[in-house]
Parts: sequence; C-alpha cells; structure tokens
Amino acid sequence: MRREGRRSGRDETPSNHTATLLRRREADGVTHPDALGEYDARVTAQGQTPEATLYSIPGSHPAMAARRMLELKGIPYKRVDLMPVISRGVLKAMRFPSNTVPSLTIGGRKLTGSRAIAAELDRLRPEPPLYPSDDDARVAVAEAERWGEEVLQPAVRRLSWNILKRDRTSLGSYAEGARLGVPIGLAVKTAAPIVAAASRMNSADDETVRADLAALPGWLQRVDDWIAEGVLGAEPPNAADLQIGASLRLAMTFDDLRPAIEGRPAVEMALRAIPQFPGRAPPVLPAAWLEPLRQSEPARSTR
Repeated sequence: MRREGRRSGRDETPSNHTATLLRRREADGVTHPDALGEYDARVTAQGQTPEATLYSIPGSHPAMAARRMLELKGIPYKRVDLMPVISRGVLKAMRFPSNTVPSLTIGGRKLTGSRAIAAELDRLRPEPPLYPSDDDARVAVAEAERWGEEVLQPAVRRLSWNILKRDRTSLGSYAEGARLGVPIGLAVKTAAPIVAAASRMNSADDETVRADLAALPGWLQRVDDWIAEGVLGAEPPNAADLQIGASLRLAMTFDDLRPAIEGRPAVEMALRAIPQFPGRAPPVLPAAWLEPLRQSEPARSTR
C-alpha cells in the first residue's frame, strides 16, 4: 500500500544524520525556553478570536498531538495548562467526557482524547486531512492511531512517571512555555506528592515499566515497518503520525531511551510530526532494565 502524498523513491534505510538532527532540535528547545510558544504564535494571530480551547498538562504527549492537529488545521485556539493530578478534578467539574488531557472545547462540543479530537477536527475542517481518502489506507492509519493511543501512549506515560519519580530535577524542563498560574520553580519544589500520585494512577510501578522496556524494541520495529509500508510518514502528518510521533518525541527526551531510538526511520517521522518537544531527563533507570534495548541495537544497525 502506498500512502497519499508520499515522496517516490525515498530511501527507507535509517539515515546517519537523524541523531545530529535530534540533538539540534533539542538544543534549539534549550536555547529558546518558550519554543513551544511558536505553536501558539503560528496559529493564534494577534487579534484573532480563538475558535477552540485546549486543556493540557506540561509534558503531555497526547496533548502535544492535539496542539499539532490544531496548528496543521489552522484553527486559532487558547491553551489552558493544568497541574497533573489536579487536572482530573478540574476537567470532571467542567463535565468533559473524561477527566484526562487533552480535552478540547470547539463548536459547542466538549471532547476528550486525541483520537476523538482528530476525528472532530477532520469533520469541522477537512483540509489538510488527518486521514487518507482511500478506504484501505484510512483503515490502516486508523489502526495505527488506535495502537498508538492504546499501547504506546500509556507505556511512554508510565516510563515518564517512573523516571520522574526517581529524579524530579528535570521536571521544570518539561514545563517550559507552560502557563500554570504559579512560578515553575515553586511548582517543581512542591511536586513530590503530585509525582507520587501520578505514578500510582498510571500504574508506573517498577514491574510494569520493566515489561514496557522489554517490549519497546518490538514496538519501535512495528513503527518502522508502518513507515516502510506507507502507513506512517505522510506529508503533512496524518493522525497516526501525530499520535505515535508525540509518544516517541517524549521518549526521546529520556537519556536512558534515546540510544535505542536514534537512527531509526521512526525518529525522522517523529521530528516531522512534532518539531518541538520540551524536556530532558538524565539516566536514572537500572542498567539491567535497559539490556533488551541494548541487545536490539546491533540487529537494527545491520539492516
């Protein structure tokens, strides 16, 4: 199957420049602390009335996917940043379908979840499409999007909370550009109870996270295979690119995981789908947990 808009003759072999490209993107994010403000600036022109309100929490990968959808559609929006855990009570009080982010108000509707948001945005503003017009291609993209939300997204979320529970010093980097209503430094200093609660709520226990790490090489190969098949890697990005790309971009902020991801086709796809993602966490996970990732690297490099 060939995807719509795919550039013919493209070499699917992992390129050697992706690691350098990633470092340049991350360095740019560090140089410009409010780099994520570019998303708002591109979409919400001065004096333009927002057509939607997006509720997010700092570092949320599905919320970042929703932000990119709004940007690509050219829909002016207002972003409301909430504190993790506390956000659940706020969204419940506002009577969203669920108490998680991303949540969006648009056209008189309240939506929760990146898949629901993608479908509604495509209905309201068909161009550029987030789903292919070809029936078979649309089914394939929708299936990859579903897998991204149900499998990869929660796994990366568990990894993030387990890592941050071990070392909270990097919390502030994930809040770059956020508007929480309190100083970021104060939010970070008082974050221990929130991090502990979020870890419990997301089942980010050691046993589950170690199983996620063991499964990660297979998941990355699945993404690379979808790219080779033309399901992922569309230009402009489709709904599955944004769904999966956002999870990979968050995973790429973890020094423990980056070596297993660099150099893959998945990296280039993720960088195109989500050009900016804040945050960086130093190595904190036990070496034994990372062994499945190390074992996957030689086989990958000889492809």
